[in-house]
Amino acid sequence: MSALTRQNNTPFRAMDWQPDVTQLLDEHHMVAWSDRSEHRLHFAVSLSQFLESQRDTEVCSFYGRFITNLEDFCHQLERAIPGPALRRQIDGPDGVTDLVRSRQVLPGKRASRFRYYIWHDADVLLEHDKALFGRLVDTLAGVAAEAEYASDDLLLIHRAVFVGGVSLQAYANESAGQFRSWADDGFAESFWEVLTGLEVPPFMRYQVDILDH
Repeated sequence: MSALTRQNNTPFRAMDWQPDVTQLLDEHHMVAWSDRSEHRLHFAVSLSQFLESQRDTEVCSFYGRFITNLEDFCHQLERAIPGPALRRQIDGPDGVTDLVRSRQVLPGKRASRFRYYIWHDADVLLEHDKALFGRLVDTLAGVAAEAEYASDDLLLIHRAVFVGGVSLQAYANESAGQFRSWADDGFAESFWEVLTGLEVPPFMRYQVDILDH
């Protein structure tokens, strides 16, 4: 991958870090955290710009400061992924799961091979509605696993990057949280585990502040 041109306005001492972070996303989703807002912002924006420069790649940005409920999330999701009218529900016909599964191929264009979700300020929804946040994490990770391990469709690699502060990091340490376990749907094994064979969703934690060392 080509690296971005060096910029003098970066808050990080590390330069050209974007390809290394992108490589970490080959096998994992990411929880990226920092207690410094300027570090979080620069990390999310710069990584998004780098990913958008890659071939056959879609980038869906979610601006978490404006997401405190399901309606807010759906409002942003339907502007990131084209599709039919999105019902304000996670499961079921035309819900969040259906839209995340979908892929639009424009005439004369190659189908995308990668779709990245960059969720700025992800801890805002976490702090407003922890249960809903967990269900949305579960959906993004579950659809990604389904596409790789349980679908016969043309492969689309989904990767999610959740960017936030110390509360996001704390949630990432919770064994019952959806960064470390599939959501409990009342059965002995979760739906996504049964469908994909993965015992846990593949997330890694990344401290953004290491780029300033």
